[in-house]
Amino acid sequence: MALTMKMVRVFLCVLSVFVSLVSERLVVLAAFSQSLDSDFTFTLPAGRKECFFQTMKNDASLEIEYQVLDGAGLDVDFTVFSPSGQLLFSDYHKSDGVHTLDTEEGDYMFCFDNTFSSVSEKLIFFELILDNMDTDEDPDDWKEYVHGTDILDMKLEDIMDTINNVKARLGKSSQIQTLLRAFEARDRNIQESNFERVNFWSVVNLIAMVLVSGVQVYLVRSLFEDKRKIRT
Repeated sequence: MALTMKMVRVFLCVLSVFVSLVSERLVVLAAFSQSLDSDFTFTLPAGRKECFFQTMKNDASLEIEYQVLDGAGLDVDFTVFSPSGQLLFSDYHKSDGVHTLDTEEGDYMFCFDNTFSSVSEKLIFFELILDNMDTDEDPDDWKEYVHGTDILDMKLEDIMDTINNVKARLGKSSQIQTLLRAFEARDRNIQESNFERVNFWSVVNLIAMVLVSGVQVYLVRSLFEDKRKIRT
């Protein structure tokens, strides 16, 4: 019985060491991701301009994609400025757009302008994709956290490549799904707007037809009325 308990304790100790080594590998490998993305949906009131800022590093890449989901005309003015204040991109009265730029260190500003509209507010969706936002750490620093590779006989390079590929594909799938949801929301808003317009003009035409029918009945009856006075 004592021998069995001793063997169980040895097995649990070896298992805990194995789990700790694997968890260290997965944590370190998961930290290799250099691509970040975020999306945001907001309402831009009529006659207003909203600006956002994104801090970037040297030799990185910034991709901005936007869509107007709802609002009269489905259009907005869009501008992007560098950290030095230089105008990089400008769109006027566009419903959507995609811009990619190589960045320098500093805060980039991008603005949505609805000042040309005095009545209609706009529902706007935009997404930011940041690439090569790596830290100042050495990419090979993860090797110092790995111990006992000969014992476990694990190919860490293959695991790293596989995890990075899976993460990149999942990120791309999530980005595509987000864009598809944005397209669906815009199409739904357009359909609902068209539905309201069709109903409104259908009611107007129905009222006009009833009025015209009443006028025609009155005119036809007036033609057959005998208005001559009979003297007795």
